[in-house]
Amino acid sequence: MNTHAPALAAEPLPFEDFRHASDAELQRRVEAVKEGLGESLLILGHHYQQDEVVRFADLRGDSLKLSQLAAASRECESIVFCGVHFMAETADVLSREEVDVYLPDLSAGCSMADMADLDSVEAAWADLADVIDVDDVTPVTYINSTAELKAFCGRKGGIVCTSSNAKKVLDWAFARRRRALFFPDQHLGANTARAMGVPLEEMTVWNPRRELGGNSREAIERSRIVLWRGHCSVHQMFKPAHVAQFRERRPGIKVLVHPECSMAVVDAADLVGSTEFILKTIEAAPAGSEWAVGTELHLVNRLAKENPDKTVHFLSPMVCMCSTMYRIDLPHLAWCLENLARGTPVNRVRVPDAVKSSAREALQRMLDLA
Repeated sequence: MNTHAPALAAEPLPFEDFRHASDAELQRRVEAVKEGLGESLLILGHHYQQDEVVRFADLRGDSLKLSQLAAASRECESIVFCGVHFMAETADVLSREEVDVYLPDLSAGCSMADMADLDSVEAAWADLADVIDVDDVTPVTYINSTAELKAFCGRKGGIVCTSSNAKKVLDWAFARRRRALFFPDQHLGANTARAMGVPLEEMTVWNPRRELGGNSREAIERSRIVLWRGHCSVHQMFKPAHVAQFRERRPGIKVLVHPECSMAVVDAADLVGSTEFILKTIEAAPAGSEWAVGTELHLVNRLAKENPDKTVHFLSPMVCMCSTMYRIDLPHLAWCLENLARGTPVNRVRVPDAVKSSAREALQRMLDLA
């Protein structure tokens, strides 16, 4: 329990009391809670959050950076995570036992994380065992996955990765065993493996709805990496045609994309890298340079605003924002924070101890590489 909170009130404040408040009023209330709770409260904000929310984050970053910050925190008693559910789970796994983690809106999930569940991955593991020696397979889960899948990797000697460290993680995996099972994003896995020199004929895409993932036994036997058939709903919207259009209309423009994009988009781009790589690349770019960036809309708009000496375009002509991240808005943040300060906390994210222990093993292997 937060030592700064008053005695427990009877009922949490209803969300409806916040829905119709003005932005100015909500901002004032958020600031008041932050000032009152001081260092006992840590607000973490992912780069994809709306400006009205991320402005209140004490620390912001991509999934890897926020995981490291959650693990390193020594003063806070409560973490309010402005991100999505798997991120809050990861913070609960890695933070100190006495820290409670809250998500302003529990419906803020991740469509990619939903594409792989524990039952499906365990079934795939059993099917693979009928064809190859799974003792020679390292399971690697992208951080965009449930705590249960991180725990699966922990139990099987596997590891977690982010877009920032996927190559380093796969280097680690291949140094230990011949093969890797990579889930839930096939594009990050394929783009990373190919950049490491793994030929396409040694990559197999696993469709959990089909027998043997839709593959022949021969394809599985020759595979170095088995890629789960999953994707990011935002990054799949970018197409090679978008790159071609920018090159035609804006000669000399540089195209920078996230590795969750398809291989065809990555091939058409000038540079590919994680969210942190994208941020640092634009920040370090020379004044007057022009960029088309293929990643989440809020982040690209913020890059354009924070780098007025450069021209930063959004790569797609369509709106590609993370709709689940968008669910964390100012009313939800204020509601969550005021209930926390009042002693009626809402939306705590708690990973069961049995899952937490194994998930921490897989996450710690990743953090040790960093």
